[in-house]
Parts: sequence; structure tokens; C-alpha cells
Amino acid sequence: MCLAVPGRVIEIEEKDGTRMATVDFGGVIKEVCLEYLPDLRVGEYAIVHVGFALQRLDEESAKQTLELFAELGMLQEEFGDPWEQAAEAGGEPWPFADDPDGVAREAAQQ
Repeated sequence: MCLAVPGRVIEIEEKDGTRMATVDFGGVIKEVCLEYLPDLRVGEYAIVHVGFALQRLDEESAKQTLELFAELGMLQEEFGDPWEQAAEAGGEPWPFADDPDGVAREAAQQ
């Protein structure tokens, strides 16, 4: 699924002639193109879809939406690690969740 997610602009800069922002989506930080909202400012919220800020949003609505998405697990689905998601979809636990070096898994296989 591909959501339109609200996020808060924390920095704006121009990259190769394109106005870009660093946006916080409830703890997940991504770069977003601001070409559709050229007057968006740091501290404001916008709805973002596939890397483009599409519509300005008030803070209360943005926070309510982010909380709801988090409760439903939709933020993890949208922003989570694709390798972890693939492992889970295949019925296997993500091998690095509790054992980042894979030591326990390797020992179990021997």
C-alpha cells in the first residue's frame, strides 16, 4: 500500500534547482520535493505521497493522522525496512531484530 502521510518540515534547501525539504513523519525522516507547495515553510505540515508534498495540513490533523496510522501499523508498513517486511511475508522472523550480528542464528544452525 502507498499512503499519503502527513509530515512536519524540519529543513528546506535547494538541490540541483529543486526545492527540497527534510520531513519528519512521526520519527521517520525523509527527503521530500516541495515543487507542488513552493511556499511551504519550516515547521508546517504537509501531506506527502511518493516523495512529493501535495497539500498543507494543520498540526492537529497531522498529529491525529500519524497517531492513527501508528496504531494501525501503517507507518511501519509504509516506512519499515523492506528486507524485514519480505522476511515476515515469507513466514520467517527478521533475523537481525534481537541479534544484529547473527551469532545466535549461526550457532543454532551448527
